[in-house]
Amino acid sequence: MERHQTSIFHLMLRMTKDREDALDLTQEAFGKAFTRMASYVPNYAFSTWLYKIAVNNCIDYVRKKKLSTLSIDESMDADSTQDYSNILHAHGLNPEEAVIRDQRIDLMHQVLKCLNEKYRIMIELRYFQEYSYEEIASELDIPLGTVKAQLFRAKELLSDQLRRPGASAYLDTRMPHRAAV
Repeated sequence: MERHQTSIFHLMLRMTKDREDALDLTQEAFGKAFTRMASYVPNYAFSTWLYKIAVNNCIDYVRKKKLSTLSIDESMDADSTQDYSNILHAHGLNPEEAVIRDQRIDLMHQVLKCLNEKYRIMIELRYFQEYSYEEIASELDIPLGTVKAQLFRAKELLSDQLRRPGASAYLDTRMPHRAAV
């Protein structure tokens, strides 16, 4: 379980795009694997067998969770001309917010290039790949205290970079995908 838990979790996270669901599905996958251990055939890699259980379990979950579809152009009632389009609200970012978010991510990637490799890796694992402190310590084979100290230092260095004259929290809109650093 220790060997495969992180990779199974990240696979579930990619499939569901929901951290809590991914955690639950990871636990379920290991539970199913433990109860079906007798069906494991050593001719094949254990990881392949385990991943197949996890993926199939996740696919079943996603299918069950899928909502039935409804056309927004259909009438709300048989006697009504009003449709659903007037009452629906978007839950995602609007296009402007999405562009700003993408620009900020681009800026952070540009600023990260200025950091020492060990700090850059720490920031990428923690904030872009959403690893926990424990997962980072395990991945890099370093003590948990070192992870915390280096992440603190990396955030200080990033903050210093962003406060430098000419640095901005926004990108130059005249030059798409280029940071104004």
